[in-house]
Amino acid sequence: MLYQFYESQRALLAPFAEFASASSKLYSHPLSPFTHMPMAQRWAAGFDLAHRLAKEYEKPEFDIRSATVEGFEVAVQEQVTVEKPFCRLLRFKRFTDNAAVLDRMKTQPTVLVVAPLSGHHATLLRDTVKMLLRDHKVFITDWTDARMVPLDQGAFHLDDYVHYVQEFIRTIGRHVNVISVCQPTVPVLAAVSLMATAGEPTPPALVMMGGPIDARKSPTAVNNLAMNKSHDWFENNVIYRVPPNYPGAGRPVYPGFLQHTGFVAMNPDRHMNSHYDYFLDLVRGDEENAEAHRQFYDEYNAVLDMPAEYYLDTIRTVFQEFALVEGTWDVDGQRVRPHDITRSALLTIEGELDDISGAGQTRAAHELCTGIAKARKFHLDAAGAGHYGIFSGRRWREQVYPEVRRFIAQHTRGAAAGAGERAAHASRPAAEARRAHARRAAGRR
Repeated sequence: MLYQFYESQRALLAPFAEFASASSKLYSHPLSPFTHMPMAQRWAAGFDLAHRLAKEYEKPEFDIRSATVEGFEVAVQEQVTVEKPFCRLLRFKRFTDNAAVLDRMKTQPTVLVVAPLSGHHATLLRDTVKMLLRDHKVFITDWTDARMVPLDQGAFHLDDYVHYVQEFIRTIGRHVNVISVCQPTVPVLAAVSLMATAGEPTPPALVMMGGPIDARKSPTAVNNLAMNKSHDWFENNVIYRVPPNYPGAGRPVYPGFLQHTGFVAMNPDRHMNSHYDYFLDLVRGDEENAEAHRQFYDEYNAVLDMPAEYYLDTIRTVFQEFALVEGTWDVDGQRVRPHDITRSALLTIEGELDDISGAGQTRAAHELCTGIAKARKFHLDAAGAGHYGIFSGRRWREQVYPEVRRFIAQHTRGAAAGAGERAAHASRPAAEARRAHARRAAGRR
């Protein structure tokens, strides 16, 4: 009933939000006589803030129309490469009529950014994509709000997430590099491990940023909640069915509004101060800071519902059984063996002030990937960066991205240079196997 109650409350607040928006314009529009009344700016600011607190936040757009490549501005078009029930694989295709720049873009590395399915939309990584487009061909996973997926499309488990990642890697091609941000570090490591075990090519470079590879290390408030409550508690207290007014009616989900409540509850004072500062900025006429506030909260307040099966699988596998680090995780009956990865290079990144994935949780991937040579394993501690700072904002742009770019460039070149040698090396055992088969056949005759 909680989801239905929330929907009723949202419907009741919608007219008030529109009234507040109109009232704000009434006291701020230059042609309105109310603009010249005493305290008009404060009234306008108050109504504007009320509107933003009461309104519904839809999924934002990436809105990336151009990128700068070697000093030249090129056009960017968002394309859907693969569309599946719970995710779209997007490509940000770059265009230019400058032949020299076009030739350079064709030789740049390809990157798949695996966005988190953990409450916010993939557009949270807009800044990540913008920077990557300068030096890379970029794809990203755009996860679908579960309330928009009809029930007849079936369930979506953590194993399905792993299979989606594998399919996307195969679709893009063997030379794609993979960047996983936060939650997907675990299923991405599982996907690549299973591909390595099966003898498939694995990405030349793996970048894992701020994820719970080993949630036992430096546990945060998020980790403690997941570890201290039973699996049944989560199933009985945070899982609800989608109301009838959505395409996914009847689907069990972890609702986005509950997740948003949890996000805010982690730092309530910070959010209250931010909204008060926004009010003061409007009163002072500081439109630059006010717009920065709007852009941040337009993204932060836009949340999606997660499939219940996937969420509960993640709680149990990642935060309660620690199945990846314990070596007990099976995906469709196949054991996940990170030590089978040998051909990929690994870069892990952690934020010094990360209060979601604690220190050492992402770096734990190095202890699991023992098949990767030590010279191909790297780690970066982003000084002064919180969780979001490692993939968005000034620290991402100035401190983290240069290292990511250098790492991918180095190991993509190495992979290309060694491709012929590996192919020749791989052909020798195959030829020997064919000769052995011929000898056995001759013996039977």
